[in-house]
Amino acid sequence: MRLSSLVSFGSKRNGLQRSGASRRRFLQLGGAIGGALAALRPGTAHAQAPAGGRTLGAPVRPYGERSSYEKAARLTRNPRHPQASSTLTPLHELHGSITPSSLHFERHHAGVPDIDPATHELTVHGLVDRPLVFTVDELKRLPSVSRVYFLECSGNSGTAWRGVAESDAQRGHGLTSCSEWTGVPLAVLLREAGLQPDAAWVVAEGADAGRMARSLPLEKALSDTLVAYGQNGEALRPEQGYPVRLFVPGWEGNISVKWLRRLHVVDRPYMTRDETSKYTDLMPDGRARQFTFVMEAKSVITQPSPGRRLPGPGFHEIRGLAWSGRGKIARVEVSTDGGRTWQTARLQEPPGPLAHTRFCLDWVWRGDEAVLQSRCVDETGYVQPSRAALIEARGRNSNYHNNGIQSWKVQPDGSVAHVEV
Repeated sequence: MRLSSLVSFGSKRNGLQRSGASRRRFLQLGGAIGGALAALRPGTAHAQAPAGGRTLGAPVRPYGERSSYEKAARLTRNPRHPQASSTLTPLHELHGSITPSSLHFERHHAGVPDIDPATHELTVHGLVDRPLVFTVDELKRLPSVSRVYFLECSGNSGTAWRGVAESDAQRGHGLTSCSEWTGVPLAVLLREAGLQPDAAWVVAEGADAGRMARSLPLEKALSDTLVAYGQNGEALRPEQGYPVRLFVPGWEGNISVKWLRRLHVVDRPYMTRDETSKYTDLMPDGRARQFTFVMEAKSVITQPSPGRRLPGPGFHEIRGLAWSGRGKIARVEVSTDGGRTWQTARLQEPPGPLAHTRFCLDWVWRGDEAVLQSRCVDETGYVQPSRAALIEARGRNSNYHNNGIQSWKVQPDGSVAHVEV
């Protein structure tokens, strides 16, 4: 018995038959589906161990590893220049909303430094009453918090400005990840140092060879910014800034300076190399938008997505991720007909603020051509725009801050490809 023969519900808007009880009917079919799958494998209900099942298994290990059958990996964007490159998170192969530390995307300008936490120090100086120097151990003794936040490079999806058809979701959207971050609120350090009346910005500098530096407004520094030393329950990975990094929730990733060594409190932005030579948006009239910190609401369908093939018509769950630098995701809508009609997707709880939120939609594919899109709305009412609307407002000169709606075309043979609508 085929799974597709058991499920035949959908929405009249996309040519399917759906009743008000369709969701309930699908749940009732769960037992039948399970029975059908069992019928495909006679004897599985009382199956004996496989031939090698009584062979002594592998010994315990001091540090856990994934199964040898799992192959999800980061893709290196520029392997010829690995010290000034990035790796991309395989969003289409992840489960849930948290990115494993080993698969979190990277972006480096001068390679990954090897820093001994026993000798590393963080200096706070400038327009403060008491300049301070903290060791890593001293930072860990201070009041701490753990928060789930997404991080997104401002260059994520940048090739879409030029109409490049990426071959999968990883290449087009893999410069975003979501983790639990643990550390000291930056406000604790700044208040301990004592801010002077003229203090208005903080220049954060890293200990990498390029001395990555960005200017951070004091208001954001005192709200939810962290000096983080933990990720997903363990110490930061070297690629993520070990032993300490700045983490600025909801803002473009490059301002969350890694390998943090210095916080200089100043009265104005310092126009560092890293915030003037790049990370600005060139507008059609030749002017450039600068300090476009917030990553606007964005979503992407990860299943089905390019690089994968639907095995055949029938029931499929459309899945994806949505996020916003302005707060919680309030709603996600999915279209299967290129934006002509939209259905509200389910959000998996809890959809926290400034974090990846997973969404799902039940879909019965009839085997004909379909164009899948998702658009999200955050708690401020901001609606994810179409690519055409972004180009109309900002032209095609930018490489950054593209949060336009992404379209995937499903072909009758089940293959999925990038398409512009």
